[in-house]
Amino acid sequence: MRRAIGAWVLYDWAYGAFTTVISTFVFAAYFTQAVADSPETGTSLWAGTQALAGIVIALISVPLGAVADRAGRRRGMLGVAIGIMVVCMAGLWFARPHAGDAAYALVLVGIATIAFEVATVFYNAMLPGLVPPERIGRLSMLAWAFGYAGGLTCLGLCLVLLVMPNPSLFGLDRAQAEHIRATTLFAAGWLAVFGWPVVVFVPETRARTPWGLAVREGVAELSSVFRAVLAAPALGRFLLARLFYMDGLTTLFAFGGIFAAGSFGLGAQDVLIFGIGLNLTSGLGAAGFAFLEDRIGAKAMVLISIAGVAVLGAALLLVHGQTAFWVLGLGLGIFVGPAQAASRSLMAGLAPSDSRGAYFGLFALSGRVTAFLGPLALGAITAITGSQRAGMMVIVVFLIAGFVLLLRVPYQGPSSARRARSAT
Repeated sequence: MRRAIGAWVLYDWAYGAFTTVISTFVFAAYFTQAVADSPETGTSLWAGTQALAGIVIALISVPLGAVADRAGRRRGMLGVAIGIMVVCMAGLWFARPHAGDAAYALVLVGIATIAFEVATVFYNAMLPGLVPPERIGRLSMLAWAFGYAGGLTCLGLCLVLLVMPNPSLFGLDRAQAEHIRATTLFAAGWLAVFGWPVVVFVPETRARTPWGLAVREGVAELSSVFRAVLAAPALGRFLLARLFYMDGLTTLFAFGGIFAAGSFGLGAQDVLIFGIGLNLTSGLGAAGFAFLEDRIGAKAMVLISIAGVAVLGAALLLVHGQTAFWVLGLGLGIFVGPAQAASRSLMAGLAPSDSRGAYFGLFALSGRVTAFLGPLALGAITAITGSQRAGMMVIVVFLIAGFVLLLRVPYQGPSSARRARSAT
């Protein structure tokens, strides 16, 4: 089991390359600054792509999770999603700094984003089968910290090997932004090298079922899962709350690098350094809160984290100096990791063991079913006002709404149950 746990944690290390290099700090900023006609146009186009990807994810995540449950093929379906991500990430190398390549880049980013979220459904569903319930929060948080360490290492190597050297190593043409575009190849290789163990070493929890039967059983499972959600106030309210605060967090991740470049004048190298720093503070936050979550519970941990992100995010929209941006921006990281990891723990405590894929499909759905609204609202407000700051205010609104809804969620998680047993 130690090998399975190690392989599962290593995937967090692996997919940090996609979130940091592609969707947040490097390629997203490169697209808006160099590929699109203007930063504002690029922001709107990127937002539209994320919105469309969110709609697709909302439609397919729960059915695929249910089929994976019944087919006993979580590993195989995860492997396919990883392969799609690797191909699309590598393909972004061909997105030159010309407006004519914008559509090509957005198609690959959209497909990779869908594959990333679908892979996360299968990956998260593996968590409860790896450790006892009272240790789920600790493993989830530590894995998230390891993921930030992976993103940090990948960004650091991209900076040292590709972005900073001038003249560039490997004969890269800086006039064509090849030193920036090469980071997508590096990230694709990173995911391929470190992502495969989870497909090989984490065991399936049930025997394989023929695809036809798995689809029929999966469809039947969907109806029972939705009925169970309607009959379980805690689960339904949690998914509704997560719908809002994950909209805020997802939009923050998608546009953090774009905002840094457009509103604070950070160049590609500065954005990369900021990404390294943010991953460092995020990893430290996730690791530091890992044992605290087991003591105070997943719900309390999520509430504390959302409040921290909302307060610092609002302050970030009010400042203009780069020094204040660095202080507040890096401070955000302390709460971002715990918010995500504790949410995963909370869901693991609510999901029945025989339908985890479907329930984690709902988990993904709650984070994506309206995920198009955040980018769509951000893009629309940015286009109307001509201000990235006004558009980014959407993030704070979604976070506050999620916080208020989560306050009303009754939850007796594994941590609380363990404390009750120890008190008797």
